[in-house]
Order: sequence, then C-alpha cells, then structure tokens
Amino acid sequence: MTLKEAVELQKEPLLQSLAESIRIRSVQEPPADGAPYGPNVRKCLDHALAVSKGLGFRTTDLDHQMGWCEFGEGDEMIAVLGHLDVVPEGEGWTFDPFGGEIRDGKIFGRGSMDDKGPTMAALRDSGLPLKRRIRILFGTNEETGSNDMKYYKSHGGELPVMGFTPDGEYPVINGEKGIINVNYEADYTQTGDVRLTKISGGSAPNVVPASARAEITCPDDMKPQLMVLAAGCDRITCTETADGFEILATGVSAHGAFPELGINAIGLLMDALGTLPLDEPLLGFVHFLSDHVGLESDGTSLGIALSDEPSGKLTFNLGTIQGDETSFLIRINYRYPVTFTYDDCAPICDAAFLNAGFLKVNETHKACLYLPEDCELVQTLLHVYADETGLPAIPKSIGGGTYAKAIPNVVAFGPIFPGDEVREHKPDEFMEIDRLMENVHIFAEALYRLAR
Repeated sequence: MTLKEAVELQKEPLLQSLAESIRIRSVQEPPADGAPYGPNVRKCLDHALAVSKGLGFRTTDLDHQMGWCEFGEGDEMIAVLGHLDVVPEGEGWTFDPFGGEIRDGKIFGRGSMDDKGPTMAALRDSGLPLKRRIRILFGTNEETGSNDMKYYKSHGGELPVMGFTPDGEYPVINGEKGIINVNYEADYTQTGDVRLTKISGGSAPNVVPASARAEITCPDDMKPQLMVLAAGCDRITCTETADGFEILATGVSAHGAFPELGINAIGLLMDALGTLPLDEPLLGFVHFLSDHVGLESDGTSLGIALSDEPSGKLTFNLGTIQGDETSFLIRINYRYPVTFTYDDCAPICDAAFLNAGFLKVNETHKACLYLPEDCELVQTLLHVYADETGLPAIPKSIGGGTYAKAIPNVVAFGPIFPGDEVREHKPDEFMEIDRLMENVHIFAEALYRLAR
C-alpha cells in the first residue's frame, strides 16, 4: 500500500475526530484545578491525547499545560507544532460555531482552520521505516501568549532537529520579522492659557489608528484663530466646545504589519497640535512625535529605517495614545527585518525618545525567525509542496508572527494555499474537506521525508 492510499483510508476517522474536537469550546478561561487555561481547553487536550492513544501513539500530558503524541524510533525528533485553543466565536455566525457541522463538502466551526483541522490532519502514521521520531505537539495557549510552549521548554521539553507548524501559509514561511511593542510616557505641567485636557486615539499597538482626538481649553477670544491653525488639512475637524474646542483627526486603519497601507490619525493629530501655543515640555513632545514619527511607517526619522532582501523594510506604527492634562502614554509596534536583531534598532529608538524627554515604561519583544532558503528543512518542505501540488514553491517572509516562533528549528508550513480566503478568527470559519485532505497528504509526505 502506498503512502497516499494509507492516508486516504483514514479520511472518515479524521473527520469524526475533528468534529468532536470542534465541539469543545476550547477558549481560554480562568484557571481551574488541573486546567491552567480553563476546563474546556483541558478537555480538548484530553480528547486529542485519547485520539492519539487510540491510533497507537505514545502520549504525554505535561502538567495539563500541553501534551504530545509520538511515534517512530531514533535519537532525533521531528516536530509538528499545532494548537487546540481557539479565539472566542464572536458574532455573525450562521452555523453553530462549536457544532463541527459538515455540509456542502466543508466542515464548519471555530478551529476548523485555526488550528484544530491542520493539527488533527498531522495525526497519521505512514507505517514506513523512519530514522527519526515524529512528535505532534498539542499547544493550548497559542491565541493568548504561547505560555504553553514556554512551559514545555522550561520543563525539559525535547527540541526538534526540524519541524513545522501547520498554522501559517504555503509554500513555506521561512522568515518572520522581529516584533517590538514599547510604551513611552510623557509627563508635563501646564500653566498657560491654551491647554490640552484630554487626548486619545487608536485601539491597539498593532493597528494603524483610524481616529484620534484632543480636547483643548482656551479663552473665548482665541478660539477662532486657534481652530483655523489646527485645521490644516481636510482630515482634521475642529469643533467648538464650552471651554475651547475639540480636534478630531481621521486616518485610515490598517494592520500594524502593513502601516504603509494606512494613514495614522495620531500622526495627523500631532501635526495639528503642533500649531498651537501649548506649554513646554508638552509642545516639545508634540513636535517630536510630529517630526520623528508623523505619517512615516518605516522609522526613517528615528534612524531605524532597516531593510533587507528577504523581508523588506522595518515597519513602524504609533498605535495608541491616551492622556490628560498632566501626561500621555503612547504604545508603539514596530517590526524589524529578519536579518537584523533587536540591538540594531531598539537602542536607537529608545535613545531618540529618551533624549526627547519620554520615559520608557514597558516593552515586549519577539525575536525574528529566519531560516535560509537553502537549509535542509526549507528545501525539503518546498520540494514536498511542489511535488504534491505542481505549483511554484517560493518561500516567503512575513511581518506577522506564527506559532513557529515558540519552538526552535520550526517554520510555518500550511494550511492556507496561495489565493485562498483567510478565514480564521472570522464568523463561519470552515475548511473544505478536499483542502483538509490535501493538507493530510502534504503533511504525511513532509514528515516522511524529514524523518526517513
């Protein structure tokens, strides 16, 4: 029996086990006894381990943080990194989000695409002789921090020599930019006639803000002139209030990985505020943001405009601002190219803000991921994809991040094919059964070639 024939025979058991998994609402909840990410996430992990054991695999539950199944022999291990937790269902569904319903050649439900379907698709033993063990890692906290994999690594979890996560795109994502989220605070006092009393804008650091507003108090006789000064472009609207006026900046939202596709409303607002006779040091903070960030999306004026061939330019997004008459806090998301490091940009950015009087109050960093195109793992996966689909196989780098960053020597490989709709996190999430089986065949062949 060929590998393809063996895989196809397992279609119905796969669909059954996937539907059972989808019916478990494995959204993170408050921890409970024996359930660090909530009872339903624990239940979903238990289900995956039970299915694996039923298939004859060796299974391990690591303190209910995550688990794995394993087959084959050998000193070295190949890993598939999947996750069983899902985002909340949200609104707008026409199907039961946790029904696992099969209709019109599709299986519907939260997790069908991200990431229960692809994870269950990897649960196939080819039965062919292998030189390396294959381990399927069942993550339980990918959507809310990847603490599961931090626990795995800190508690002696074996690291693979190579592996992939079916939680991205084909052909292969071999590069993921480093991501830095940093918060800076500006503190000030105001004693003049023209004062900023409230400022707000944006929803998250990784989203280009579509709107931002500021409330200004000033004497009545100054309102007309100041409102004319502030309303310097058609994206700025000034509205008179009892004590002064409000400035509203209207931008264009975009994902923080592609800020060049948006128009940053906070940058527009800084330009408007910079025309007003505000007190120092507030005016200095405003001018700094206007001159060194503004509507830029690549960090040029901050001196961090890095770029490389695999992943393109550094992207920079001033995502939110929140403040009052004494201080404001900004949250920034920037992503550096894959052949650079944190030290190539973060110290320069920090120095620019600190020299302007800002205080750095918080930072998180996810290092970039990059495996050269000519490495064994990337080449093997590219050849598998090309052989199985007949499509061009060119690796890609992305500005976002996948689960591959959680474990070394892993890249994102599938399940989304070029040109297919991205359906994860949306209402009526589904996966076509034909696409699911295409993934099964690709994963089986990839694991065989990596482990043989």
